[in-house]
Amino acid sequence: MFLYNLTLSRPSGIQCAIYGNFSAPKAQEVVVSRGRILELIRPGDNGRLQIILSTDVFGCIRSLATFRLTGAQRDYIIVGSDSGRIVILDYNKDKNQFVKVHQETFGRSGCRRIVPGQYVAADPKGRACIIGAAEKQKFVYVLNRDSAANLTISSPLEAHKSHNIVFSMCALDCGFDNPIFAAIELDYSDADQDPSGDAAAAAQKHLTYYELDLGLNHVLRKWSDPVDNGANLLIPVPGSGDGPGGVLLCAENFLIYRHQGHEEVRAVLPRREDLSGDRGVLIVSYASHKKKAYSFFLLQSEYGDIYKATLTYEGETVSELKVKYFDTLPPCISLAVLKTGFLFAASETGNHALYQFVGTGEDEDDVESSSATLVQTEDGYTPVFFTPRPLRNLVLVDEMPSLMPLIDMKVANLLDEEIPQIYALTGRGPRSALAVLRPGLAVSELAVSPLPGAPTAVFTLRAHPGDEQDGYIVVSFTNATLVFEIGEEVKETSQSGFLATVATIHTQLLEDGSILQVHAGGLRHIRTDRRINEWRAPGRRSITKAATNSRQVIIALQGGELIYFEMDHMGQLLELAKRDMDGDVSCLDIAPVLQGQLRCKFLAVGGYDSTVRMLSLEDGTQLRPVATQAVNSVPESLLMLHGQAAEEPGSGDAGLFLHVGLANGVLQRTEVDRITGKLSDTRQRFLGTRAPRLTAVYIRGGRSLLALSSRPWLGYADMGKWQFMPLSYEALDHAASFASEQCPEGFVAVVKNTLRILAVDSIGETFNQSISRLRYTPRRLLIHPDHKTLIVAESDYQAVPIADNPELQKRLVDESGGSLAGPEFSAELAAELDQYGAPVGAPGQWASCVRLVDPSELSTKAVLELDGSEGITSMALVRFEGPGVPETSLLLAVGTAEQMTYFPTSCTAGYIRLYKILDRGQRLELLHKTQLEGIPGALAAFKGKLLAGVGPVLRLYELGKKKLLRKCEYRQLPQHVAQLQTLGSRIYVGDVQESIHYFRYNKKDNKLYSFADDVHPRYITAMTLLDYDTVAAGDKFGNFFVLRLPAGVSAQVEEDPTGGKLAAQMGKLGGAPYKLDNTTQFHVGDTITTLSRAVMQPGGNEVLLYGTIMGGIGAFFPFQAKEDKDFFMHLEMHLRQEHPPLSGRDHLAFRSAYFPVREVVDGDLCSQFPALPLAKQQAVAQELDRTPGEVLKKLEDMRNKIL
Repeated sequence: MFLYNLTLSRPSGIQCAIYGNFSAPKAQEVVVSRGRILELIRPGDNGRLQIILSTDVFGCIRSLATFRLTGAQRDYIIVGSDSGRIVILDYNKDKNQFVKVHQETFGRSGCRRIVPGQYVAADPKGRACIIGAAEKQKFVYVLNRDSAANLTISSPLEAHKSHNIVFSMCALDCGFDNPIFAAIELDYSDADQDPSGDAAAAAQKHLTYYELDLGLNHVLRKWSDPVDNGANLLIPVPGSGDGPGGVLLCAENFLIYRHQGHEEVRAVLPRREDLSGDRGVLIVSYASHKKKAYSFFLLQSEYGDIYKATLTYEGETVSELKVKYFDTLPPCISLAVLKTGFLFAASETGNHALYQFVGTGEDEDDVESSSATLVQTEDGYTPVFFTPRPLRNLVLVDEMPSLMPLIDMKVANLLDEEIPQIYALTGRGPRSALAVLRPGLAVSELAVSPLPGAPTAVFTLRAHPGDEQDGYIVVSFTNATLVFEIGEEVKETSQSGFLATVATIHTQLLEDGSILQVHAGGLRHIRTDRRINEWRAPGRRSITKAATNSRQVIIALQGGELIYFEMDHMGQLLELAKRDMDGDVSCLDIAPVLQGQLRCKFLAVGGYDSTVRMLSLEDGTQLRPVATQAVNSVPESLLMLHGQAAEEPGSGDAGLFLHVGLANGVLQRTEVDRITGKLSDTRQRFLGTRAPRLTAVYIRGGRSLLALSSRPWLGYADMGKWQFMPLSYEALDHAASFASEQCPEGFVAVVKNTLRILAVDSIGETFNQSISRLRYTPRRLLIHPDHKTLIVAESDYQAVPIADNPELQKRLVDESGGSLAGPEFSAELAAELDQYGAPVGAPGQWASCVRLVDPSELSTKAVLELDGSEGITSMALVRFEGPGVPETSLLLAVGTAEQMTYFPTSCTAGYIRLYKILDRGQRLELLHKTQLEGIPGALAAFKGKLLAGVGPVLRLYELGKKKLLRKCEYRQLPQHVAQLQTLGSRIYVGDVQESIHYFRYNKKDNKLYSFADDVHPRYITAMTLLDYDTVAAGDKFGNFFVLRLPAGVSAQVEEDPTGGKLAAQMGKLGGAPYKLDNTTQFHVGDTITTLSRAVMQPGGNEVLLYGTIMGGIGAFFPFQAKEDKDFFMHLEMHLRQEHPPLSGRDHLAFRSAYFPVREVVDGDLCSQFPALPLAKQQAVAQELDRTPGEVLKKLEDMRNKIL
């Protein structure tokens, strides 16, 4: 089995974010790292976040920093990764790519303790940067320009100190004096030598300054001073005239100003009133805003509270440090203040957000602590308390959806749609959700209004050329035309000049501001002064089709005659040419006139003889055929688009493309030569059962394609590539582009006899999501096969159950005065918990619930809160069978652990709860509860019994009247059962540390026998069966692998007359007698949390979908043909040489991080082929005996096979 790996939806969690001007001097942009993805994000003029570029670096990005050379106007990016190299990147705006400027090797690859990459900091004046490891090693690089103004980088200067752990690092602002870098360090050399542990208890953190002497080209350890042992973060303070310099040191409960030669200035961090005394306040992220006269710092605590810190100083002497409560947001991994008045918040879990400042925190009633009012008592410093409040200084502008962490995922078509839905559990605590993901773009409905009948077409027109918004909506019926004027409201008008008693075939706003109406009887030209010119169709023939742009009009008459008109300088439409096409015309299209040109050169004509012809419209050769293409069905609709082709990024207007909607439901895309009109590079995609009707709409300012088949599709340019995605909406009959003040880029559509105004959300996303809020962190997801109901298990550590929270109980009242089952059912309460976080309980306390959800409405049908301090660890549906067991429906088995704690993992007791699911999935009823001696890590149904992994014990239970009855058990598993799967008489066990074990149940002996296991220790996080002998699994280090029982062994095990007893006795060194073959191996680069087999499109092939902890979704697709496998293997090999990863990591080494990659082609690397320069594309394609267009077509076809 040979697999093709492709990321369908990139990871949505963010690890770090930096702010800078990367594309232009005043551009406000943020670069974020999503594990191995580097993205450039820019807030648009409307405040919406837009992803400008997303690129896979095939390495683990550990840290990012910006720097700017003195006098430069744009920023560079320094990347610290697991490559053992420092990499400096520049953003190329023309090519829309990150370009590697420098790459210097300093150590081994991998995330290691003593290999730098964990910390990166750059001198504010851009003269030097430091890259440090978690321990010992630090390198300083001098940055400069050469005579050609190109960036140069020096050899590394060492600033190592052994037995030193680094907690934080930053660069000081010291003007043009020697650059200084600060670090919080802890020396453990004494603790290493002292077996008693006294030295470890006495270990002291130090704040250390490292100075780069530019004259001597040497790094000195300039100053070191003991600091608070709770110190965890350093924030540089502006200096050199803009401030006093030095650093703000964030410690537990304190903010401290420190600088060499300056006394300590300390202020306490305000704490919440309801926070228990044994819990400290730690700062986890910060953003600083610097202006010449005024600068401040925003600090965020682990609870989400944001503080504004300001310094009162004179010269270089700080007299007071003030910390004021600012606002509360969900905890963030990074904050960035943009100079346009926005705050970008990259959340730890859940959606990322963009906020706008509406205040600067100057309110007198906000709680403030100051170093001047610091009071020290015998018990320490007096704390300052505050109560969190709704946002006052910030207002939410936009959200960027995030699935991090993605905990569990199931793929099923519960709603009988064309394609299956993905049901995913995401988030943590009160920010968690059950998300339904559908491939395609989300559509929001802005308005719906009824119409007097079923329209035959809909058009939109601008009132004047150059207008940004539409002025009219024209709706055509079989024998009438309605015109609606768009103002503050949409209303019908009779002043437009349109002929209202006929059906309109086409409309167009012409270049001089006049309007053209095409109907079966002729052309109606409505001039700007409301004079009307009529052109009648000759004889008794009527117009059947028409195509127009602002200067040209082409009509087709019955019988297939084409007539071409062009506008002259007087605004008159002149008839210039005629042509008989020898058969009726099925469709026409002409492209818009480009700026600086007089006309479009070509006309596309589709005929009922299953051909598409390109006709010239140049002077003297009007309507002369230049190209003909035979298609495999009647063309029903045509659309020509000018676009930036993915084949030639950065080449401006790089192509004219003809789109053909065929009667058999296929969309065909062909490139048109802009000089000769020849057709080439045809690509096809099946859209649905209806012939696609093509319409031009506007997306991100560019003319794009809307195709209406049995479901709507949108084709648009995103990051320089052509994307074609379905819309998650019902089938549309007719549509036209629409722009208004409220909806700048949308479309107006007709569905039966209703008119709808729609807008597309989240352009660029592969999946759109609809979510249902949950109460606690979700742990497990099941689908009830009979009721088609979703069952969600939720539990949180140190959470307070509703029964123990009387204040919350009082507020659980709906608008009518009835009681609510939980805070997730109240928008107000849910928003509060989202912002402030949930109340924190005692150590060892758990709160859990089981929820039944109707997938059609994502509504909760029943939610049952568990009593006692039990956390849910496993869940399964089981139907018990056997003598004395009554005929039962499926029962829900829930494994729980009471007062479970980690490090080490332990609990006071484990339980298996059995529930009846009543009233067709509307209610849960506890049958009984069985106590266990350990944690039930996994449950599964097996031959009418319940199979449970309790710690390292595999146990089989039968149904009893008052509790479950032990049938048999196997006690020799290594660590802890994490995953269970069953098929036939075999049991597949995933151990938390020791990979996968195959078991067989011998009914005669009533024993479980282990007959095969893996030779490698693997920390299993997800597992699924591929067939009777084969298991696919993922481990916590980001590896995907397939294990298979050798064919001969499989037959031997099945034919064993002892049922596995003999084989079990042949085991060597405590292991099983047979070993599994590792047939497939691949390093994904992110922990796989869920694996499932699915068919993602009608008539498609089965793929293996996986979800990762960072919120990414990918697929492994098995190759069907040897030719495809060989092609992609060779393409991958060439790209490894011609397009090395940006992070500096070797691609083969990255994909083989723990085990050598086997039997998998990396589709993510192959997908970077369009990013190669054209010369390299041609060279690689030539090596593969293809053209670049054929390679791109192959890549597109491969993706279309998966999704």
